[in-house]
Amino acid sequence: MITVDFALNDDQELLRDSTRTLLERECPASLLRAHMLDASAADPLWDHLRGFTELGGGLLADLHLFLEETGYVAAPGPFFATAALFAPLLGALDHELLPAVLAGEVTGTVALAGADGRWSVNDEPVKTFVPEADRVDWVAVVSAGPCVTVAPRLPVRHVETIDSTRRLFEVDATGLPGEATSVHPGVLDDVLVRATVALAAEMVGTARRLFDMTLAHAKERVQFDVPIGSFQAIQHTLADLALEVERATSAAQYSAMTVDAGHPDRRRAAHVAKAAAGAAVTRAARDGIQIHGGIGYTWEHDLHLFIRRAYASEHWLGTRTEHHDRLAELLI
Repeated sequence: MITVDFALNDDQELLRDSTRTLLERECPASLLRAHMLDASAADPLWDHLRGFTELGGGLLADLHLFLEETGYVAAPGPFFATAALFAPLLGALDHELLPAVLAGEVTGTVALAGADGRWSVNDEPVKTFVPEADRVDWVAVVSAGPCVTVAPRLPVRHVETIDSTRRLFEVDATGLPGEATSVHPGVLDDVLVRATVALAAEMVGTARRLFDMTLAHAKERVQFDVPIGSFQAIQHTLADLALEVERATSAAQYSAMTVDAGHPDRRRAAHVAKAAAGAAVTRAARDGIQIHGGIGYTWEHDLHLFIRRAYASEHWLGTRTEHHDRLAELLI
């Protein structure tokens, strides 16, 4: 039997609370709208978040707390790509750039997926779904072997997606400069497991934001002279959604702890976490639209900003169906 203590220590509570305060001030919905038109609108936010990139080289449980808060505000910019993808891969390679990355002096991203969008090793020259590839300093290209080449900015093509807060690109890795470094498949798998759990944590934050917005609307919206939250159907929907978000939160936290402990259950837990987070965040989006009614479909309301992040994150690094399939392979 595995006993897990989910209680936060004093340092973790301070990290969570200070991050929440910072993001409430520096990442309002108006920033997300400005970022749609000009990616540089997120530069001032990155100036604040660069001080936290060292979390990418520490305990995943701590990074989990931080990313849950960035997911709550759908924070744009290179933080996830740098701290949750690039830094762990550099750490696995013992790369000379790692100290500068953890100090927030250098940004980076990882290019791995091929034409099918799956994050599995391949030898295709064009890598897809690479986050923030046009604005980071370095790109770590993973090719067959597996081997990794860390190169300066490469030719990229922006790919329009439903979510403008996480900008994705195709990267042309033909004729890479620099020397390729071999990496053990198991080590690379651990990096991807860590990234998957990190994304699940971020998705939990987005699910919580959608739930909070929907609950607040249910308390404020009046029909037949009473708040709609007094209707039994709304109450049951919100109660079920709250349980879904809580399950996803627990799954993501447990998964982060198994990664930190190097536990044999970490790969299975990562699949569970991503699938649970996907179920929670898409349900929060669906129920949020329904309970908000007509206002939830409008451009002027902020709900759509987080719905966009919800559905895009569900499909990035593997959908629920894909993670259920991987989980089945481990169990059967």
